[in-house]
Amino acid sequence: MGKRPQMEEKNTVIPALDSSTNSSSDFDEEQTDNLQDVNLPKSPSILVDNAGGDGNRTNLPAGVTLMDQEEDSMMRLLAGQLNREWRRTSLQSSALERRLRDFQFAQNKRRESYGNERPWGILGLYDHLASIRIDLEWAEDAAWRRENLEPYLSWVDFESTRQNGFNRPFFTYMLLFVCTAMLLASFAVNGWRIESFKTNPMIGPSAQTLLDLGAKSTPLIVEQNEWYRLFTPMFLHAGLIHYFINMLALWFIGSAVEQSHGFLAAAIIFTIPAVGGNILSALFLPEYISVGASGGIFGLIGACIADIVLNWSLLFSKQVNSEDKKKPLRHVMVLVWLILDILINCLLGLTPFVDNFTHLGGGIYGFCCGLSTMERLPAGFFGQYQDFWGRFKEIFIRFFGIFLSVTAILVTTILLSTSDGTESPCSACRYLSCAPMPPWKGEFEKWWYCDDCAMISALPRRDDETNIYDQLNLTCPNGQNTVQNIYEDGITDKNTLRTDLPLYCRKFCDSLYK
Repeated sequence: MGKRPQMEEKNTVIPALDSSTNSSSDFDEEQTDNLQDVNLPKSPSILVDNAGGDGNRTNLPAGVTLMDQEEDSMMRLLAGQLNREWRRTSLQSSALERRLRDFQFAQNKRRESYGNERPWGILGLYDHLASIRIDLEWAEDAAWRRENLEPYLSWVDFESTRQNGFNRPFFTYMLLFVCTAMLLASFAVNGWRIESFKTNPMIGPSAQTLLDLGAKSTPLIVEQNEWYRLFTPMFLHAGLIHYFINMLALWFIGSAVEQSHGFLAAAIIFTIPAVGGNILSALFLPEYISVGASGGIFGLIGACIADIVLNWSLLFSKQVNSEDKKKPLRHVMVLVWLILDILINCLLGLTPFVDNFTHLGGGIYGFCCGLSTMERLPAGFFGQYQDFWGRFKEIFIRFFGIFLSVTAILVTTILLSTSDGTESPCSACRYLSCAPMPPWKGEFEKWWYCDDCAMISALPRRDDETNIYDQLNLTCPNGQNTVQNIYEDGITDKNTLRTDLPLYCRKFCDSLYK
C-alpha cells in the first residue's frame, strides 16, 4: 500500500484505497498482511463533524491532528490481529506502546508462518533469539516509515529480504565447499581405500594420509616448524561420520550466526576458536594427531551462548513472552538439551583423530569472541534503559572478551613453541579426550588405547634356522628396556612384528606412559 490511509466523510473510520481511483483493485492484500478484514469500531473521538456541511471541521481532542487520528486508526487495525481489546484502545499515548505492538504483531506473523515448534538444543534457543532480532528490526523499520511518511513494508516482504541477496551465509557456503573438497582429496590420496574400522572408526583414510594433508602433529609443528598445521586441520575430517556430523552442525549453526551478525563476525568466531583449540590440543595432547572443523563449530556454539547470555533479560522478559506463558519453561528445557549436545560431542571427541581439547577450547574461545562481536539487542526498544554503570559494564565485557582470547592464544603459542613437542604438561589430561574402546573387548583386544605404546621402538632377533623372530628387546615408553622371548608366536614377517609392537608393550612393560 503505497499511500497513507485517508479519512472518509462518514461516521466510521475505514482505511481508504488510492484516492485517485478509489478502486479496490489497488489494495495489495499481501502488503497489508491480510489486515483489511479487521472491522474497526466506531470511535467518537475521531468522528468527522459534518454539521456545517463544509467537511473541514472535525471534532478532535485539543492538540491532536487528523493525521494523528489516521495513524492511530491504522495501528489499531494492525494491533487488532493480536488482541481484540487493542482495537478499542488509543495508541497515540506512547511511542513505546506503538513499538511494542509492532513487535508483537511481527511475532504473531512469525507464528502464523512457521508455527511455535523450534529446533532442540542450543540451536532452538538461538533460533528464537534470531527471530526476536529480526522482528525488532521490522518494528524499528515500521516506526521509521511511520515517522517519515514512507510506504508500509509488510513483515512477509521484510522477512523474505533476509533470505536473499547479500544476506545469505556465504562464509558458511565457503567452508562447506572447502571441507568437502578436502574430504575427497583425502580419499584420493589414500587410493580411494577406506581403512578398517579398528584403525579408523570414522570410515575414512589412514593416519599417514591425514598427516600428508596437514593434520595436527605436535612434533612436526615444534621440531619441523610446520606451524601451518594449526590452521589446516579445520578443513580436514577423519572420515565420513566425522564429516557429516560437523557439516550438519555447521550448516544450521553457522548459517544462523552469519545471517544474524554478518560475514566478518562469523569468520572471526569460527577461525579464532578453531586455531586456539588446535593450539591447546597440540600443547596437551602431543602424542595424538587430530583433524576437524569441530573447534570452529564449537566456537560458533560458544558465541551463540554468549549472545543468549547478553540478551538473557530480554529473552525472558514479559514483553517478549506476553503471548506465550509457557515459553520461559521451554527455555529452561533448552538448557537441558544444551548439556546433552555438549555430552554427545564430547563422546565423539573420545575417538581417534578427534579430541576434546579442540572442542572445549574452541567453545571457550567462541564464548569470549561472542562477547565482543555479537550485537546486543536494543533494550531501549522495550523501554529498558541502562544507567552509567550498565553501559560501562557492557563496554568492559566487549573489550574483555577479545582481549582474553588474544592473550590466551599468545600465551599458549609461546608455551607450545618452547616445549619439546613430545611431553604434555598434564599427562592425565589425555583421558579427557580418549577412552579405550570398545569397553566389551578384552584388555588386549580393544580397537584403540590411550597409552604411549604406539610410539615405542624395539630390536628383534631372528632364528637363522627357522627364520622366526625369537627375541625382542623392547624400549618401553618410560625409557626402560625389557628383553622377551617371542619364539612361540611364530612371527616371520617384519611388518607383522612392527604392527604387534604396541601389544607387546602392553604385555611386558611396567609403565605404558612416558
